Amino acid sequence: MSDTDSETKVTPPFSRRGFLWTGVKGAVAATALGAAWPARAAAQRTLPFPDTPQAAVQELLDGNKRFVDKHLTSFDADLTILKQHTEEKQEPFAAVLSCADSRVPVELVFDQTIGHLFVVRVAGNIATSEMIASLEYGAAVLGTKAILVLGHGSCGAVKATIEGKAVPGQISQLFAPLRPAVEAAGPNLDAAIKANAKIQAKIVSTASPLLAGMIKDGKLKVVAGYYDLGLGTVTLLP
Repeated sequence: MSDTDSETKVTPPFSRRGFLWTGVKGAVAATALGAAWPARAAAQRTLPFPDTPQAAVQELLDGNKRFVDKHLTSFDADLTILKQHTEEKQEPFAAVLSCADSRVPVELVFDQTIGHLFVVRVAGNIATSEMIASLEYGAAVLGTKAILVLGHGSCGAVKATIEGKAVPGQISQLFAPLRPAVEAAGPNLDAAIKANAKIQAKIVSTASPLLAGMIKDGKLKVVAGYYDLGLGTVTLLP
């Protein structure tokens, strides 16, 4: 990545004023949801999940190494017990904002099983207000310690944005949130994909007052990553 990429100006695909109001409403909603669902702090843990943001990120990386090394452990879990333990509540340790691409099976890539990850998927892994609302729920209500915005090789949404050709239906609605990355990285697909992951992670970190407050208090960490389809590796982006 070039210095230009790391200093990319973030332009959210929605107005700041509108999202600030959305953030206020989201905080109120999270409080209400917290009262409706069992409090995470009061719920007894059923799995030895990471308790800090950094530990959550490390568990994702460790799981990806097991995936790459073909030493998966998630399939050894007793699914009957897992279903019983997660029927009443969920306690994921991390959230992933991923592309909807069928070649990116998030739980498998990180060697995680039922109840471990809170996954939000949309083409181009873009941080729209709807995606951020889901991530707010994961962090504020379910207690996720980390959010990983995951880009991947050969992303069709980014490629289509670079090409700028006519597309059917409402697919072109994806282009605006992806355009800042293309403008920063140019026609290089891999560079644009990585720039986009970093831009969307920045939006997640700053556009939501709720998440920004949790980050400031050391309760949450937001990182960007790149998944190599051929190697199966996930690399954190600086």
